[in-house]
Amino acid sequence: MRSEDLVKLAIAALEEIKAQDITTIDVREKTSITDYMVIASGTSSRHVKSLVDNVLEKVKEQGVRPIGSEGLDSGEWALLDLGDIVVHVMLPTARQFYDLERLWQGAEQSRAQHGVDHE
Repeated sequence: MRSEDLVKLAIAALEEIKAQDITTIDVREKTSITDYMVIASGTSSRHVKSLVDNVLEKVKEQGVRPIGSEGLDSGEWALLDLGDIVVHVMLPTARQFYDLERLWQGAEQSRAQHGVDHE
């Protein structure tokens, strides 16, 4: 599956369970670790876990095997490594504290709008 298609799939899975403030950052020119970062917020620890679980379920249905995951137990910040994309789902306080968008400033960034419009 192409990186762009995987991003769209992850965003659709996040939107399905009402993730908030979904952002996609193109980091291909910044790092060799991954192509895209998808960052979203959940409203509670349970919501963060549900969001990541839904992304995991949807990518597995498409035959994508995740490389790993972190933080599913705490629910404050969960990470799902899908190789070409890394999905970060956080509580708003953790997202504000770590400010990944600013950390990767200069990388191409776009706000997801219903999982369709990506630059």
